[in-house]
Amino acid sequence: MPVSMQVIYPITEDSHFDYDYYTSTHMALVAEHFGPHMQSAQATKGLTGGPKTPPAFHAIATIVFADQDAMKAAMANAGPVVGDIPNFTNSKPHTLIGEVIA
Repeated sequence: MPVSMQVIYPITEDSHFDYDYYTSTHMALVAEHFGPHMQSAQATKGLTGGPKTPPAFHAIATIVFADQDAMKAAMANAGPVVGDIPNFTNSKPHTLIGEVIA
């Protein structure tokens, strides 16, 4: 059963996010270190939370793995990816790992 990991970067009063760095450098690190184990990776930039509502999140990354074993293998290589986060944001990311059901 496929497993997804979503990394969610909330917007706070004093948070910042460097989208250029995130898309050009950080996502390349994700591909380099998780690539052999992941099926896909996607990053979404927050634009709005609904009509006349600002977004609650800078970005959400969604990475899909074939199964839990593939995700565990990728996580064994996560050090450089996690260590890179302060290079593009001071937002403390939240993570959701789940079973892909649709």
